[in-house]
Amino acid sequence: MRIVQRSVLPGFNITMGFTITYLCLIVLIPLSGLFLASAHVSFPQVCQIMSHVMVKRAFYLTFRASFLAALVNSLFGLIIAWTLVRYRFLGRRLLDAMVDLPFALPTAVSGIALARIYADNGWIGRYLPLPIRNTETGVMLALVFIGLPFVIRTLQPAIEELEREVEEASSSLGATRWQTFRRVVYPSLLPAHISGFAMAFARALGEYGTVIFIGGVIPGKTQTISCIILEKAEENNLVAASVVATVTLGVSFLILLLINFTQAIMNRRYNRPA
Repeated sequence: MRIVQRSVLPGFNITMGFTITYLCLIVLIPLSGLFLASAHVSFPQVCQIMSHVMVKRAFYLTFRASFLAALVNSLFGLIIAWTLVRYRFLGRRLLDAMVDLPFALPTAVSGIALARIYADNGWIGRYLPLPIRNTETGVMLALVFIGLPFVIRTLQPAIEELEREVEEASSSLGATRWQTFRRVVYPSLLPAHISGFAMAFARALGEYGTVIFIGGVIPGKTQTISCIILEKAEENNLVAASVVATVTLGVSFLILLLINFTQAIMNRRYNRPA
């Protein structure tokens, strides 16, 4: 007699219908509205809007700072995730809970806190040789702060799945710690590491609240894409705001698509589920 295993949730048709409806209402329809708002703009007009010196500088600053912040988070996020998973020490649970603070804090709160600490007369800023607030360094610091949890939370499950017996076998065969990490450990972590980098990078591209407090909104210097879009909207120039937002969305999507394609290649190479 064949036993039919019943799912806890309703059948495929109901759940798929709910999934498509929810995604359409929350994601697809708003994004479609953004494209429709700028669909009537001619290509020369798009080029004119995007070639404005302030817009170009904002694009360059945002993508460069987001990329560098994601790289910094990739390095230190790996170290922190490894420490939290592999070692047991007093205060580990507290430290692990602190990782989620950038998720829970309103961006304005984190921005004010960073600005207070790293201002010229702040607790840390007064001892630094170069100013942090209202500089590109301040922008990148804000993006590092909000992106770090994405790398850590992505890497932790991958580190937990590592088999220590493989590391011990590598060590018994005469491999050094660095050789074991580079040839045995890190290849298994690489897909998750790329995924964490992609999420940190994507999160940094759209950050606004934290950046305006510590980075400021100095035109041509610390003005990010989000600041440009808000500025155009406040000027009631919704066409320009829609065009900048649409181009930003398209470029971000292409970059994330490339990163996800690279991650898929790594998954197939090391026989990990996509």
